Amino acid sequence: MPRKFFQRLLPPREKIQQNRHLRVLGDSLHDTNLWHLNRQSTSLAALIGIFCAFMPIPMQMLLAAVLAILLHANLPLSVVLVWISNPLTMPPMFYGTYKLGAWLMDIAPGKINLEMSLENLLANIAVIWQPLLLGSVICGLVFGGLGYFCVRLLWRIAVARQWQQRALKRKLKNDHLS
Repeated sequence: MPRKFFQRLLPPREKIQQNRHLRVLGDSLHDTNLWHLNRQSTSLAALIGIFCAFMPIPMQMLLAAVLAILLHANLPLSVVLVWISNPLTMPPMFYGTYKLGAWLMDIAPGKINLEMSLENLLANIAVIWQPLLLGSVICGLVFGGLGYFCVRLLWRIAVARQWQQRALKRKLKNDHLS
C-alpha cells in the first residue's frame, strides 16, 4: 500500500529525466535504484526533499537530486518534496527561519521590507544572510527529520496492517475449508 500511494503522487520517470535543470546529472539519472520505492529510500527522500525546501537558494531541485543520488534515496520523491517551498509558502517559511536564526544568534531582527524584488533582496542580504541560513538549516534538519521518521512509522504501520489482513484472510480461508 505505501508503495502504491507514493507511485500515484510521483511524476513519470521520463519527465524527471528530461527536466532541463536535472540534465546536468547525466547518466546518473538512469540508475534504477534511484527509482525504487521502499521504506529506506522513501524516508530518506522525505528528509532530503524537506531539507532542501528550507534552503534559501536557487535551484533547490538540483540540490535535492544530487543529494538523492549521493545518498541513494528515491530521486522523484526528493525532487517533488522541494515544492513544499513555492511562491505561496516561501515568504512565511523564510521569514520564520530568519526570525529563528536571529533569535538563536541573539540578534535583534531588523525591520525587513517584504517587497519581492531583486533590489530589496540585494539591499538586505548582508544583514539577513547569517540568521536566515542558520534558521534554514535548523528548520530543514528538524522538519526533514520529522518527515523521515513519520514516513518510516507510517510505512511500518501500513505493512503491519497488511500482514494482519493477510493473516485474517488465511484464518477465514482455513476455517471455511475445515
